[in-house]
Amino acid sequence: MTSDIAAILAIDGIATGAVYALVAIGTVLIFTVTRVIFIPFGDIAAFTALTLAALDAKRFPGTGALVVILACLATLIEIISLLRASELRLLPRALLFYLVLPLAVVGAAWLVMRMDPPLAIRLVLALMLITPISPLLDRIVFRPIADGTVLLLLTVSVALHFALVGLGLLFFGPEGVRTEPLTSLSTEFAGVLISGQTMLIVIAALVFSGLLYLFFDFTLVGKSLRATAVNRTGSRLMGIRPARAGTIAYLLGSLMAGVSGILIAPVNTVFYDSGFLIGLKAFVGAIVGGMTSYPGAAIGAVGVGILESFASFESSALKDVIVFSLLIPILIWRSLASLHSEEEIEE
Repeated sequence: MTSDIAAILAIDGIATGAVYALVAIGTVLIFTVTRVIFIPFGDIAAFTALTLAALDAKRFPGTGALVVILACLATLIEIISLLRASELRLLPRALLFYLVLPLAVVGAAWLVMRMDPPLAIRLVLALMLITPISPLLDRIVFRPIADGTVLLLLTVSVALHFALVGLGLLFFGPEGVRTEPLTSLSTEFAGVLISGQTMLIVIAALVFSGLLYLFFDFTLVGKSLRATAVNRTGSRLMGIRPARAGTIAYLLGSLMAGVSGILIAPVNTVFYDSGFLIGLKAFVGAIVGGMTSYPGAAIGAVGVGILESFASFESSALKDVIVFSLLIPILIWRSLASLHSEEEIEE
């Protein structure tokens, strides 16, 4: 391996790691607020890439039908919940958030698609269609068991991933897709050619990380999410609703997964089941940060991307084994360094 090859591998690893960083930060965000290790995060990213590819091909993506089905299920579950709690006065708001708004997004996307929109509009449409999925899944799957143990939530999350893989095959088909690069620009640094797509991936990761920092430190909603992450019971006593905080966390997480899918689509062929590896490698990065630190998760994810890049050069067949083997020493270290206590179940 020469220095030039090492530089190329490092740049490729940083770009891949930047995508993993967005997914890892979103995973940590959802976990700290809701205690859910959201395994389907990578599936949302893959669905975004498939959605954008369908829009590029001037076809309305299956994401629209998926959102409609999830919206109807979420609305039905919310109505049943309100009936049991005798709180029908909240029905109009429930219909607005779980049915009207998702259907309005799908309808608006369908109307705009008939006008043959440019690339920038197609990117926005892809994000619009993908953003409601995580909050709707939260209402259907996780909200009814919100007070369960972390192990129960993890088991359900894994089951949800397999369900989404099946839905992905149904709505998107088995074909892999790769979209056109978002930019054709390139530059040379220290004798190494860097593509504009690589620079765009790194810049997007830095921008979204900075926006999250500003959101959590300087907005009331961000501070309420941080309070919920630190102490769910205490935040509830202060008037913060954990369910609402969870919905916001899922919205932000879904948006970040969508951006990740858009960025990775031009550099990797994406299939309906590609999201599992994306989410799992980002999860390794999140584990480095202890599932609590956003900077730690981002640094860990970039490290995973660099390790994957060099591992693929040495042995492409074993690159995933090498990356996931990193979990073993990290988990041992975390287990020895962390204080253990029995999980408190909220009443």
